[in-house]
Amino acid sequence: MSREMATEPGRLKRARVAVAAVFCVHGAVTGSFATRIPWIQDHAGVGAGQLGLALAFPALGASVAMPLAGAISHRFGARTALRGLLALWTLSLVLPSLAPNLFTLCAALFAFGATAGMSDVAMNALGVEIENRLDRSIMSGLHGMWSAGALIGSAGGTLAAHLGSDARLHHVLAAATLTALGLFACQGVLDLRSTPDEEPPPRFALPPRSALVIGAIGFCAVFAEGASLDWSAVYLRDVLDTSPGLAAASTTAFALTMAVARLAGDRIVDRFGPVRTVRVGGVLATAGGLLVVVAPRPEVALCGFGLIGLGVAVVVPLAFAAAGRSGPNPSQAIAGVATITYTSGLIAPSAIGAVADATSLVVSFGLVTALALGLVLGAGVLRTAGRESLKVVTPQDAAVPGRRP
Repeated sequence: MSREMATEPGRLKRARVAVAAVFCVHGAVTGSFATRIPWIQDHAGVGAGQLGLALAFPALGASVAMPLAGAISHRFGARTALRGLLALWTLSLVLPSLAPNLFTLCAALFAFGATAGMSDVAMNALGVEIENRLDRSIMSGLHGMWSAGALIGSAGGTLAAHLGSDARLHHVLAAATLTALGLFACQGVLDLRSTPDEEPPPRFALPPRSALVIGAIGFCAVFAEGASLDWSAVYLRDVLDTSPGLAAASTTAFALTMAVARLAGDRIVDRFGPVRTVRVGGVLATAGGLLVVVAPRPEVALCGFGLIGLGVAVVVPLAFAAAGRSGPNPSQAIAGVATITYTSGLIAPSAIGAVADATSLVVSFGLVTALALGLVLGAGVLRTAGRESLKVVTPQDAAVPGRRP
């Protein structure tokens, strides 16, 4: 028993490093895809409105497939499930760039999102389990590793776009590399297994009333994040007439600030508290949105997208923490907030495209700016959330996406 207790901290440390690497790989797929959206748009021959419609399909696919992740983990064990689901996600990177028209692009993005959502569920569940066993907050740092991976992927995509390379070749090479890295990282994660008589986690959880206001804060943050990640490169290309390489760099700037803020997030929240952190973040995100809207030059818009990323980075983990202390049923509240925030991720890309099609992309990012201001006004609902509130989260609670990431 004493030997087991002595080796437990080391085992958890190795598992934390392994799951952090998984988060990094997962983010790198997103970054690799986002920087080549303009190329994919041109290859499929779709306009802004049609692209907005297509970009709703990843979230739609994820929302349909996510309930399957809990059953898969229950049947095969956490490590085996994560290994398979992560490989499906990394390999699906090649699908969108192969699509020659709107119909095939929507189908490819549906599959792309389905694999993203299931692997997201599996890795977040393992991250929360490690956090509970360590008895200290690590989720902001794990999400920071996701953002670091998105930065790495977007940097590679920026280089590929600058060189004018075919996105199909770029994504085949990236998918092969990330699949190998993901499989290697999965070897070190906790191998959690359900008991034979344990039932799978519930498939759906409706948000309780106590979670609605908290979920609205997460909704604002995820909307701004999804809009910036998916549309920043298109914004610089179409509104400010930049080169493909510089347009792709906007995604890199956004991913960079998200990564920095999330990696430092746990210490910042411990020092200043969740309300002040989110309020200041909302001010930064609002200022960033205004810079994007009024930008006369690409460099100003790049700074704006960077500020948006910095401002919204830690909001969703703090919303989960507040939900855990908002009522008598923490797991239902956390699942409810996750449902609300993921709905934001579902509608953000298509909403931006629809507004842009009816008016302009400038007006679309005016909407993003208004939602960022909502973080400043609504931050007080997180007042009860501290680091200790994260300890009530269980792996079953984590069986919903946390991005938003």
